[in-house]
Amino acid sequence: MRNLRIAFGLLTTLPVRLPDDWSAGDSGRAAVWYPLVGLVIGALTWLAWTGARLLFSPLVAGVVALVVWVMLTGGLHLDGLADCCDGLFASVGRERRLEIMKDPHVGAFGVIGLILVLLLKAAALASLTPVSSFGILLAASLARWCILFAGLLPLARPSGMGADFAAGFRRSFLLWGAVIPLLIAALLGMRGILSALAGVGAAALVLWFAKSRLGGVTGDVFGMIVEVVETIVLLVSAAGPR
Repeated sequence: MRNLRIAFGLLTTLPVRLPDDWSAGDSGRAAVWYPLVGLVIGALTWLAWTGARLLFSPLVAGVVALVVWVMLTGGLHLDGLADCCDGLFASVGRERRLEIMKDPHVGAFGVIGLILVLLLKAAALASLTPVSSFGILLAASLARWCILFAGLLPLARPSGMGADFAAGFRRSFLLWGAVIPLLIAALLGMRGILSALAGVGAAALVLWFAKSRLGGVTGDVFGMIVEVVETIVLLVSAAGPR
């Protein structure tokens, strides 16, 4: 259960303390539990969405659910998204992109990326119905499974969270980690399957873009994957007739 504890401690703000005896590669060894952590995040967000819908308009309920979602993760993945937007979209060389991504200050691309993603998420959450709202569970779980695909790519820098992840990651985690998100997708029917396919496709595009611009992945790329996949899955879940 140590790795499960690490997964919750890394990916959430829930009162789960990381172990004091941290070893190199622990974040990668815990990766097999990431989809389960995502399911818990999604379930708590869904409960917030359901409760807010009883009290407020769909728009307000969507915003409330998004606030809860961000609080549960501490904005961890949004930070990675902002850094990636600043670095990956800059018209500079690879080394300069990596420097920009390490800079704690957020630039114009980062701000724009954050605003667009948050607006799209809030709008999608506001457009969900009681039936399609279970897409929240899929979005949160699938996005954290998609992180595992980053373990198949080379590292853009030899240190940092990406390097620690790679040190403990095993390819078999992809198979075991797929159980929860794929089961959710199957239970949600055709819309769930389409949402999952769209989410995996979005993750592949992010990884391809990072590989082409950086030569590999960093911890910030993990955050961008999560945010992009969650957004795409929510949008597909909200699409179609009400």
